[in-house]
Amino acid sequence: MSRYVLDCRRLLCPMPVIRVQDRIAELEPGDELEAVCTDPGVLQDIPAWCRINAHEVLEVREENDEYILRIRVGEEE
Repeated sequence: MSRYVLDCRRLLCPMPVIRVQDRIAELEPGDELEAVCTDPGVLQDIPAWCRINAHEVLEVREENDEYILRIRVGEEE
C-alpha cells in the first residue's frame, strides 16, 4: 500500500472530483489518496463518487479552511 497527496486547492466543482478520479485511475487497490481541497462541495461530491465506484472514504476533516478527504482505492469491478 502506498499513500499519495493530491492538491485540489482553488479548484471548483467539478474539477476536484475529476482530478481525484484521474489520479485514482493510476493507483493500485489498497493505495490511499489524500485530496486537499478548498471547495466545500467536495464534502458531498467526492464521497458520492467513491460510493458509486467502490472506493472507501477513510477520513474527512477540515483544517485551516481546507477540506481533506482520505480515500482507499477499491478493487476494480
